[in-house]
Amino acid sequence: MKFLFETAGIYGYDVTQYEERLFILQVFQLAFSSDEHRQRTLDIIDHWEERKHELKELNWRTFQQEYRDYIDFVKMLQLLPGIGAVVGAYANYNLLEHLGEVTMNAYRLRLFKSMEV
Repeated sequence: MKFLFETAGIYGYDVTQYEERLFILQVFQLAFSSDEHRQRTLDIIDHWEERKHELKELNWRTFQQEYRDYIDFVKMLQLLPGIGAVVGAYANYNLLEHLGEVTMNAYRLRLFKSMEV
């Protein structure tokens, strides 16, 4: 989450605003959810300026379940003695790299949309 907040700041967004925090959570969901849920989340991000007022609250149950299901197997492998630390380090590196790529593209999409207006 710290990474997401810092990235939002780099792109010039005020993370103290509630709507911006909701956008950050949408980006997180985009990175770590099923294909079906990812399409819905991408649509929300793609039309953020029009739809942000509809999203006054996040469905935390769905948020948690999608994230848990996405990382379930990798995190389970961390429990194995001996190789768990290596698997965990590799998994965390890849998860953060994936989150970085998704975040960068989500903010680029948002900037391009704001230039169209």
